[in-house]
Amino acid sequence: MSDHEAEQVRRFREALGLPGLVDVHTHFMPERVLRKVWGYFDSLGPLTGGVEWPITYRKAEEERTALLREFGVRAFTAMLYPHKAGMARWLNGWAVDFARRTPDCLHTCTLFPEPGVEAYVREAVEAGARVFKAHVQVGAYDPADELLDGAWGLLAEAGVPVVIHCGSGPAPGKHTGPEPIARVLARHPRLRLVVAHMGMPEYEDFLDLAERYAEVRLDTTMAFTDFSERLAPFPRRALPRLTGLGDRILLGSDFPNIPYPYLHQLGALERLELGDAWLRGVCHDNGARLFGLPTR
Repeated sequence: MSDHEAEQVRRFREALGLPGLVDVHTHFMPERVLRKVWGYFDSLGPLTGGVEWPITYRKAEEERTALLREFGVRAFTAMLYPHKAGMARWLNGWAVDFARRTPDCLHTCTLFPEPGVEAYVREAVEAGARVFKAHVQVGAYDPADELLDGAWGLLAEAGVPVVIHCGSGPAPGKHTGPEPIARVLARHPRLRLVVAHMGMPEYEDFLDLAERYAEVRLDTTMAFTDFSERLAPFPRRALPRLTGLGDRILLGSDFPNIPYPYLHQLGALERLELGDAWLRGVCHDNGARLFGLPTR
């Protein structure tokens, strides 16, 4: 499947005149942690909304990185996240090593509301972290928790983007939804938040925040696909707003933890019919600018 799919992805890129793809939402983490994540999906845990969720790219780490390169993904991330205190610093240590041995991966770190979070976030930034991942649903924490205030301020000052799962899909959490994020942004309006999954299912509320705050972006992860359209369809009335925010929407896929081929995410964006210039921005140029990569 991969050779044929890689060829189709190449055709997609070439039709747009792109040198590659920039995918801001791919998952790499310690193998034993990733296998626990896969086990959770297999068990139809409550955070998946109880929906059947086969993992399409259940492969060894080196096979997964090789496959992204075959797809022409020139920069990707290692979205990793803690579900309890005391875990983030350890994950960040693993991420340093992964970034060293995987030069096309944007050095990714994470955080959790706990004593010492500002110190280890500072250490990560000084060590070259280029993007952070925050997962409000899995971590079950309030992103506006005062324990995180210093860390958010530090990341805003450093201009380091944070990809944050804060929407209430596929299942709501105690602190998911736009209101906690609005409180964070009121304190830190320059924070470069990248709202994962387009804020699914509160799409329009998160579009409101992106229109209000110039540094807020959204990633396309799983949005617009057949899988997500069945569960939480994107409102057609909001499509024109995607054009207005065209320079702040970034390609995300959730690779390898997706229940369909990688190509389907690209096709789902193409069928929105928002134009080639919009697709070029989303699939490559917006991410390239954000992370200081050549745009061509």
